[in-house]
Amino acid sequence: MLSTWIRKFTKDCDSANKIADIWANIISSAFVDGAYNHEKYIAAYQSAFGIKPKGGRLVDFVSFYQISLILDCLDEQIESVVFDYILNHNSGIYYIYDTCLSVLPEEFESKKASRYLGAIELLAKYKKSKGKLSFVIEWLNANKNENGKWDMGNTVNDKVYFPLSNSWRQISIREADCTYRIEKLIREVSV
Repeated sequence: MLSTWIRKFTKDCDSANKIADIWANIISSAFVDGAYNHEKYIAAYQSAFGIKPKGGRLVDFVSFYQISLILDCLDEQIESVVFDYILNHNSGIYYIYDTCLSVLPEEFESKKASRYLGAIELLAKYKKSKGKLSFVIEWLNANKNENGKWDMGNTVNDKVYFPLSNSWRQISIREADCTYRIEKLIREVSV
């Protein structure tokens, strides 16, 4: 966890980079044949840490921490396969979103949609996200309001992703916050 947060601020910490490399090797080992192999994942994990993983949370690498940690550590071919695996993972990304990311949220004006965007924002940092997230851009564009902006509604005020401004007393400020976040995401994932 600490290494993930350190690497979000700097890539110049040798101990954090060492942990990232360990996880990149574990995950790369699991996808070396072009698809996820759980037995190879367990073997690589056990080899790296000297213990066999226990419990579903520890075994499953599709979590905010590992996905953030290995962001720029995978070779292109492995990254592409890992990206597809994460995008189609049934239980989403642990700590962020608990549903498959290739299935769009039913309701745009919802906390679920905001958490979905949080997961997509994380994936957008991967080089292989370009083009693979075009369905998200289409969904976002389909949810523009009559002003050509986005408003996810007052219920998305979760103190994590929103609000960006000090107050949402005016709808125009909430709309500006939502539009800023979504336009930034669209720029990141556009081809």
